[in-house]
Amino acid sequence: MSVAPAIELRGISKSFGPVQANKDISIRVAPGTIHGIIGENGAGKSTLMSILYGFYKADAGKIFIKGQETRIPDSQAAIAAGIGMVFQHFKLVENFTVLENVILGAEDGALLRPSLAKARRELAALAREYELNVTPDALIEDIGVGMQQRVEILKALYRQADILILDEPTGVLTPAEADQLFRILARLRDEGKTIILITHKLREIMEITDDVSVMRRGEIVATVRTAETGPEELAELMVGRKVLLRVEKAPARPGDVVLEVENLHVVDGQGVERLRGIDLQVRRGEIVGLAGVAGNGQSELLEVLGGMRPATGRVTVNGVDLALTGRGADGKARRAAGVGHVPEDRQREGLIMAFSAWENSVFGYHRDPASGTGLLMDNAGIEAEAAAKMERFDVRPRDAKLSARHFSGGNQQKIVLAREIERNPDLLLVGQPTRGVDIGAIEFIHAQIIALRDAGKAILLVSVELDEVMALSDRIAVMFDGRIMGERLPGQTDETELGLLMAGIEGRPEDAAAAVQEAQEAQAQEHAEEHGTAQGGGHG
Repeated sequence: MSVAPAIELRGISKSFGPVQANKDISIRVAPGTIHGIIGENGAGKSTLMSILYGFYKADAGKIFIKGQETRIPDSQAAIAAGIGMVFQHFKLVENFTVLENVILGAEDGALLRPSLAKARRELAALAREYELNVTPDALIEDIGVGMQQRVEILKALYRQADILILDEPTGVLTPAEADQLFRILARLRDEGKTIILITHKLREIMEITDDVSVMRRGEIVATVRTAETGPEELAELMVGRKVLLRVEKAPARPGDVVLEVENLHVVDGQGVERLRGIDLQVRRGEIVGLAGVAGNGQSELLEVLGGMRPATGRVTVNGVDLALTGRGADGKARRAAGVGHVPEDRQREGLIMAFSAWENSVFGYHRDPASGTGLLMDNAGIEAEAAAKMERFDVRPRDAKLSARHFSGGNQQKIVLAREIERNPDLLLVGQPTRGVDIGAIEFIHAQIIALRDAGKAILLVSVELDEVMALSDRIAVMFDGRIMGERLPGQTDETELGLLMAGIEGRPEDAAAAVQEAQEAQAQEHAEEHGTAQGGGHG
């Protein structure tokens, strides 16, 4: 007698106006397995999982849970059916404790204290069973993202989930934390849980999943056993053509120093020191990558160098001092000094979404003589040049009059890159060059950055994708808590060493994950004691 699938979707379709996000999707997920779902941006992965978790209602199709047809009109119905979801951006209350977050929405009655006592016992049992060690009385705002993710998993398990959906779970984790997560997922699978893993990282698919479904343009194009495929085949299935997964580049030939940063400090509006004495150099003909978990100062450093945030210290470009406060400390002055800037958030800082592609193609440079004279801008000339840039950078569709909001994320990124790279800057600041970008566009963007380096330009790269930093960089500086922990050459280090530096741990202990976990738990316990919550929930 065959075992019923843990999940079976039959003929699922969903449209948003004229856009069909899911087209007649059928998929079976075996119980006690880790099933990966991959696809380019806009392929329909998140829509499909949102239907399964009750956020959206399918236009057509049926859902079966353990062989029984199940209606899932909302997330409460999904939870009742034994489904839990861990979102890419955690749904935790920052000023609540771990324990309070676990029971939130699942209290036994009006009185919190009995619920907290029961939850403390069950949480301890779950943590032991699945090696999900947490500090129950620590505040969420005081613990690292790795432990926050464990809290999200514990929330689902506390609600007796047998099926777990994880959406891009490693996006904010160090490599050691990601390895630890995979051990936890393997343990959950071995205990009979069923896991759906949404990720764009092919390495993770190959490492942890049993089966993988590939989505393209709202349809399932293949479901294969992971052991019977490889990254190249999966990438081709995702994109519909062969994709070069590795970055091909000649050795760097560094020249003179272009960027010199000395003793740079930044204090934010709340009085928190975000940069704590940064020293850094970038030379002509090299890419220096900044590695680190988001929130450790990389963004602030780019903002200072791009003229978006005041600072103290010294910054020079080609030997000329840049103003760090007051007049002359803005983006206009930076551009005049030969600094190009691809900001981390293209939609908020790199583009005006309601404006056309041709208008966006000159923002920041619209006062240049080439754009017109006096009060009159050469709109026809700017539009023609924008069209040429779109051709060179393979922006699709090739419509310079189309507003930025109507381009995909990858094509929006290409518009920003074209604007900055084609200005021939001496120094290019690149923040998250391929965030939310399709695998085909990633290949193109990487090639443009390498070409700029080979033309003798200096490039400072920030990316949360460690494999991207390692592939593109000629030198890697690792940031933690506003400081540079150390510099490494890509050929003389590995993800374990870099991951430890990203977690603020120097050296190379045998068990990197254990070192990270020990540091996190010590930090959480310290904060719990500071807040006086070591003996019980502060809100109970």
